[in-house]
Amino acid sequence: MSNKLVSSAVIKESGVAFGTSGARGLVTQFSSNVCAAFSVAFISAIKPFFSFKKVAIAIDNRPSSYAMAQACASALEQFGVDVVYYGVVPTPALAYVAQEHAMPAIMVTGSHIPFDRNGLKFYRPDGEISKSDEQVILNEIVEFIGIDKLSELVVNHQAAEEYITRYTSLFDSPWLTGKRIGIYEHSSAGRDLYYKIFEAFGAEVISLERSDQFVPIDTEAVSEEDTLKAIRWSEDYKLDLIFSTDGDGDRPLVSDENGHWLRGDILGLLTSDVLNIEALAVPVSCNTAIELCDRFSHVERTKIGSPYVIAEFSNLAGKYKSVAGFEANGGYLLGSDIDVNEHLLKALPTRDAMLPVIMLLIAAQKQPISELVNELPQRYTYSNRIQNFATNKSEALIVKGQSLPKEIIKLIGFESLDVDSIDNTDGLRLMLSDGSVVHLRPSGNAPELRCYAEADNYHAAKNIVETTLDRIVKI
Repeated sequence: MSNKLVSSAVIKESGVAFGTSGARGLVTQFSSNVCAAFSVAFISAIKPFFSFKKVAIAIDNRPSSYAMAQACASALEQFGVDVVYYGVVPTPALAYVAQEHAMPAIMVTGSHIPFDRNGLKFYRPDGEISKSDEQVILNEIVEFIGIDKLSELVVNHQAAEEYITRYTSLFDSPWLTGKRIGIYEHSSAGRDLYYKIFEAFGAEVISLERSDQFVPIDTEAVSEEDTLKAIRWSEDYKLDLIFSTDGDGDRPLVSDENGHWLRGDILGLLTSDVLNIEALAVPVSCNTAIELCDRFSHVERTKIGSPYVIAEFSNLAGKYKSVAGFEANGGYLLGSDIDVNEHLLKALPTRDAMLPVIMLLIAAQKQPISELVNELPQRYTYSNRIQNFATNKSEALIVKGQSLPKEIIKLIGFESLDVDSIDNTDGLRLMLSDGSVVHLRPSGNAPELRCYAEADNYHAAKNIVETTLDRIVKI
């Protein structure tokens, strides 16, 4: 039998850390004992506040995810906790079934980051853990037996079924009859259930490019290849819309009728308008068209990451009837119960990819998606990243920019402009004298430097990002 280990020591030695949403690290760092340590620390941290006998676990399609789930399950069994394994499903499907049955949950996923990395997302019976919960997990001292054997897990299909029903139950007729929807499946965790939802609505579904290899789709940094693919698919298959997601299905990637991908925050804005949301919580990186469109009673800006958006919901709930949030990546968080088509849709305060595409299709019944977008205030955003860029380098750049913003602007090639204001909510967000915005921020999930820009036309925003990142790489 293996020796006893202590959760906090194992976690600290692993080098795995919490990012914007969940613990992230290299696959090589997520040994069986590291997965076990996180799992037992998690249930120990929440046990004083909740009564439960089962923990829900699900995974994405990464090669490493199943073994990590096995390790989590093996550790929990040591403490007399039964594991309900839901197999490969989207993160919001796991979060929903756990919420409905008052179970804690662990999602094994690295979301959009490359396949040599992975992660763990944690849900209390009442929803996604907070930033303070993360610190408790890291510091919790729990003894457990080192994992030397991994048991096979039997898939329960209830999470997938209940997630499908959550949306199909909202409509009494096949309202998408005559519509053609393409699903860019790649390795998405939800690829085996999305078509069931669209077909239940009456749409004809076309499967596009399923992959047996893990594909790290980042909805905030869509590749040029995927941009061209979508336009070609739209033309070749006469599609009304293309739908895809990141790896774990909590961030949508949606096109208009011409195959042009929508930015995630624009999709969130349109979704919120259809849902008649009164108050929004959105990260500081989102498009300012959200305020400029004047369609919402209140918009609160937060740090980047779903825990910060969720934390703001409690402040808004007492003041407004309907509350929601979304991120620049398109992930939509429903903060209150609402009525949709005279049916109750329960709150789901975690990122979801399905709700936005359904609401966009409802709006598209009256006019083309491209027209819906063009009617919004014309503020354009663009983002990209430098991969394998050490976090300490990113942080040093941010600190320098906060104290010497004019020097940073010169460094990245915009010395002719002045800095009108600085926002340090999350990273370094500079409002420039020509009305444009440049925002630098270290990724919370990987050694990457992200750059976001906003301007009054797409090419200007793209130029800001490309010029900025090119200059930074060269220095």
